[in-house]
Amino acid sequence: MSSAEARRRKVSANHHTAPSGCYLDHAAGSPLRPQARAAMADNADMVGNPAALHGAGRAARALLEDSREQLAALVGAQPDEVVFTSGGSEADTIAVLQGAASRGEDRPGVLVGAIEHPAVGASAGLLGARVGLIPVDAGGQTDLGELERLLTADAPAVGLVSLMWVNNELGTVQPVGRAAGLAGRAGALFHTDAVQALGQVRVRFGECGADLMSLSAHKVGGPVGIGALIVRRGVSLPAWGLGGRQEGGLRSGTQAAVLAAGFAAAAARAVDDLTDDPDRYLRLRERLVAGLGSVRGTTVNGDDPVGGAIVNVTFDATSAEDVTFLLDQQGIWASTGSACRAGVHGPSEVLLAMGRDDAAARASVRFSMGWTTTPDDIDHLLGVLPGVVERARRVPH
Repeated sequence: MSSAEARRRKVSANHHTAPSGCYLDHAAGSPLRPQARAAMADNADMVGNPAALHGAGRAARALLEDSREQLAALVGAQPDEVVFTSGGSEADTIAVLQGAASRGEDRPGVLVGAIEHPAVGASAGLLGARVGLIPVDAGGQTDLGELERLLTADAPAVGLVSLMWVNNELGTVQPVGRAAGLAGRAGALFHTDAVQALGQVRVRFGECGADLMSLSAHKVGGPVGIGALIVRRGVSLPAWGLGGRQEGGLRSGTQAAVLAAGFAAAAARAVDDLTDDPDRYLRLRERLVAGLGSVRGTTVNGDDPVGGAIVNVTFDATSAEDVTFLLDQQGIWASTGSACRAGVHGPSEVLLAMGRDDAAARASVRFSMGWTTTPDDIDHLLGVLPGVVERARRVPH
């Protein structure tokens, strides 16, 4: 067992629940919003299955469909385009695998961004040689010229393109509208993982040109265990899994009406917050980036445009694991990157795709902000960060 693993187990043994502190890991999961909590508490005693025909079932169905209509309106979609899932990862998986399957043998090719969420990358990996990667530049922005070339290359005709809207490690906003236009002109479906986009940038499904779009509740302060895949009218995907196909004939399983209510309530508050103060995250980001000048040997990763809520920083001559552990001792919670890799820390694949070397990719920390983050949180972080980084540089490796 490594010393780092031993330290983590000791911390885990002593903290069964996270104590109050400075939470800067909203990209992994945001605290439950009061509005979501209230929506679920108001319906916590609901017992009906939404598929049942009796009164209790009809009540559950009404709650589910009201939530579906609310979420659809918030993201510029139609209610019948919303397919509830267990989260963003499942939505991504369905989009890639079933989207590719829907295109048949005439269009077997799939193109995915080089810095996609692990669910997209792993799903695409199952398709083998049919998959091509859309590269990014040194600032983490998608190379649209290369995407256009790949769409017209002498290779298997492309049936599906998948490109994340806001990157989950960098916060970079990708040109999904232009990419969707290129895909559409080439006859390919276009999917975007908008999990980090919701609440950070204006998300309008009907305007962005996408055919498929993934969302997740717990990234905007909703409950864990529910997300959505938005499927444009006219796009038909093969059924996912076995069962009753309750969700739009695509996904099976008893629908979680109470979770859907919490999701819709959280998304509504997140969209309202963005409308009321669209620059809040950018101000917090600017405050953090400006303060990083007091920490020697730092590099902020990712070029504009950025969503604002995510700041990825390389601390030279450190291990990101050591930095986050030392911050944790100070009651500050950040991460080494995506939280969707079963706790396995390695070099950031996002930074490697940008051309950074292995040392830099292992020395990068993600600070992600959300609805609870205040300027005082940023100031607290900046107050302890210089000492933490210097301590991390003294750790033998």
